[in-house]
Amino acid sequence: MWRLANHVRRYAWGSTTEIPRLLGREPDGQPQAELWLGAHPSAPSRIDGSPVPLGLDAAIAADPVGALGAGVAENFGARLPFLLKFLAVEQPLSLQAHPSKERARAGFAAEEAAGVPIDAPHRNYRDPNHKPELVMALDEFEALCGFRDPAASAAALAGLTSPLARALRADLAAADPSEALRSAMTRLLTLPPGDRAALVTETTEELASGTASPCPHLRAVLDLADRYPGDPGALAALLLNHVVLAPGEALFLPAGNVHAYLNGVAVEVMATSDNVLRAGLTTKHVDPEELLQVIDYTVLPVPYVEPVVRDGLVEYRPQVEDFALVVAEPGEKAVWLPEGPAIALVLDGSVELHAPAEDTLPLAQGESAFLSAGTGPVLASGRGRVIVATVADPSASPVRGGPHANTPWSAVHPNLDPVNPR
Repeated sequence: MWRLANHVRRYAWGSTTEIPRLLGREPDGQPQAELWLGAHPSAPSRIDGSPVPLGLDAAIAADPVGALGAGVAENFGARLPFLLKFLAVEQPLSLQAHPSKERARAGFAAEEAAGVPIDAPHRNYRDPNHKPELVMALDEFEALCGFRDPAASAAALAGLTSPLARALRADLAAADPSEALRSAMTRLLTLPPGDRAALVTETTEELASGTASPCPHLRAVLDLADRYPGDPGALAALLLNHVVLAPGEALFLPAGNVHAYLNGVAVEVMATSDNVLRAGLTTKHVDPEELLQVIDYTVLPVPYVEPVVRDGLVEYRPQVEDFALVVAEPGEKAVWLPEGPAIALVLDGSVELHAPAEDTLPLAQGESAFLSAGTGPVLASGRGRVIVATVADPSASPVRGGPHANTPWSAVHPNLDPVNPR
């Protein structure tokens, strides 16, 4: 078990208070958006207490089988396949989608061959990996995700007389819902640059004047239009599902799912990648041609992930092999954590982690640890709430029948009473 020191990413949309609160630090008045826990090469966690500075990525590369286990290392190579984030969203993020693994490999190879610098602002593919994501709300969390029925979007534009509104209604009236959405998104993302701002502004102003008490979805669209005047991404938001997650509710965002986080605090686990294709609501690079090829135009229900509760754990396991998210709340009883490779972050309270042949590792709120495959079974005692990101390999979790599923408590920590752990 390695205690971690993690990077805080400072983006303009971040909260000034939530990450300092988690870490027990005084706010410095500047936005702090994401706490990264993992081995992503752009901001790898560091092994706290190492005699020399050592990143988690380097430690894994030095002994991938010991850190990841033979199966994970064979499947993913000498890299941690997931990245865990604590998100503090004060202002909306960009409207975006992520590529499939095949699209990412092809796009990365093409940009490498073209000699585009890896850190160039206009680069689309910074690695050859996909980036499916799971986000779980810690308080009320507002988001846009995936396409809704085009008839609902057309109804929101009913009665508007602006040229853009009329054109979008015609697009959305197509018999095939996927083609209707493709036409509307293509129109919005390829508006003539000289006319774009005027067309969008005329339509959003007409939307704003059309109702005295807009629904939450329309309020979100109008808020985006105020923040990003003339940006077609605000109107694209009309095409998407508007979701407000309660604490503990989660969404899974696969390749091609257009989405934007609007407000709230959450944890997010994703495949280790930084490939983001943006549709708008940002000052960063937007590549409409590439994005339109990546988007999945299927109308689907809101992609909630229903958790499974078993053996004292709450598990979120979407249909992806790179990651799973588990919530553990030790209290009157200690609980088994998923076996490594895993990263554990204490959200509140304090816990102690117990593993064979290792010293007990105490973790307070905001502290975290990497559990290697070689660590073996780990018990969490104390009183707190722990988020654990792990690989979605059934053999890696004792609750899924892993190799230590029946390991007795005494074999892990002979002095730990599982019923009264303290």
